[in-house]
Amino acid sequence: MSDFSVNQPNSMPASAFTLRRRVGVIGGGQLAWMMADAAKVLNLDLIVQTPNDRDPAVAIAAQTILAPIADAKATAQLAASCDVITFENEFVDLEALRQLAQQGVCFRPSLDALNPLLDKFHQRSLLKQLGLPTPAFAAVTAEEIATNSFQAFPFVLKTRRHGYDGQGTFILHSLDDLAAILPRLQHVPLLLEEFVPFEQELAVMAARSVDGEVVIYPVVETEQKNQVCRWAIAPAEVSDSVVNQINAIAETILTSLDVVGIVGIELFLTPSGTVLVNEIAPRTHNSGHFTLDACQTSQFEQQLRAVCGVALGNSAMISDGAFMVNLLGYEQSHSDYVEKRHQLASLPGAHVHWYGKAESRPGRKLGHVTVLLEHQPNQTIRQQAIAQLQTIESIWYGA
Repeated sequence: MSDFSVNQPNSMPASAFTLRRRVGVIGGGQLAWMMADAAKVLNLDLIVQTPNDRDPAVAIAAQTILAPIADAKATAQLAASCDVITFENEFVDLEALRQLAQQGVCFRPSLDALNPLLDKFHQRSLLKQLGLPTPAFAAVTAEEIATNSFQAFPFVLKTRRHGYDGQGTFILHSLDDLAAILPRLQHVPLLLEEFVPFEQELAVMAARSVDGEVVIYPVVETEQKNQVCRWAIAPAEVSDSVVNQINAIAETILTSLDVVGIVGIELFLTPSGTVLVNEIAPRTHNSGHFTLDACQTSQFEQQLRAVCGVALGNSAMISDGAFMVNLLGYEQSHSDYVEKRHQLASLPGAHVHWYGKAESRPGRKLGHVTVLLEHQPNQTIRQQAIAQLQTIESIWYGA
C-alpha cells in the first residue's frame, strides 16, 4: 500500500494536490458523509464500506462496498481499491483486520492504537496506566451485580463494547432501576463506574499526524439527554487552567497510542475543578461538528489530512464562538421536515446540515444546526448560545 509522501503546507491551494488518492472508510453514516467537502478540497476519492445502500455516505462515495462493518472479507476488497483505510465507527472485528494489516494494509489509526479503545474497561485501564484522571471503575457481569447489594446509588453501568448514543449506558438510581435492566444484560461484559456529580460536561477533538504533530481544537461544553449529545458550545466557558489540563490529557493519549488520525475525548469537570476523562472515540465525533462551519479546518478534513500524511490544518475558530444543536428524531416517520429546515436555515448565522436519512425515529440523529456567534457587550458566548439554541429546539420539537 502506498502512503502520501508529500508534506503540504496549510496554505497550499487545492489545485496543488495533483495526484488523486483513494481513502477507504469503514462505516457509511453521517460522519463519513461529512467528509465529502474535505475530500474535494484535498482531491481525494472516498470508498465506503457500509451495510445499507441508503446510508448517508453512499451518496458521496466514489465507490461503495455494501457489506457489514465487521466483514473482513469486504474490508480486503476495500483495501484493494485504496491507499489507506480509516474508520467512521468502532464496530469492527479487530482480530480479523489484523490479518489484513500483516499483509500490508495500511490502517490509520493503527489497529494497535484502536485495540485499547474499543472496550470501555480497556479504555479505563489505559487511562489509569497513563496516570490520567478517570471515575472509579470495575469490570463486572450481570450475575455479579445481582448477587451483591449495591447501596451506593446512583452508579453507572455500561456495556463494554458497541455502546453509542446512549445505547448500553445506564444511570441507576435504585434497586428498581437495576432490576429493570439486568435481564437485558445477562452474559454481557459490563463496566461499573462511579456516578460523577459534574459541574460541566466537556469535550475536545485532537488530531495527530504521521510525524507526531498534535493539533487540538477549542474545548467545548456539551449537554447530553438520555446519554445522547443535545448541544455543544464552543469555546467552553472554563478557566485557562482547565483548558491546559484537557490539552495535556489529549496530547498524552494521542502520543502514548501513536495515533494517526483524530480522536474525540469526553470529560467531566467536577465542582472542585477536577477534570476526569469519561470516554474516548477514535474518530470524528459529535462534539466536533461545529468545526465544519466555525473552524479554519474541520474535524473531517483534519482526519483525512492526518491519515493521508498531509500536514495538519489550523484548528482555530473563524468566529468568536459557535454552538451546535443536534436535530434528533422525536417520532416515527418518513418526513424530510423541509419546512422546519427552512425555518432553521433562516436564522442569523445558522448552517443546517441534513443527513438525508430516510427514516426518523425517537433519538435518531437526523441532522444538526451550527450557529456562529460574535462577542456582544452584555452577553457571554454561552448566554447567547443558550438563548438561541432554545429557539432552534422550539422550532424543531415544537411544543
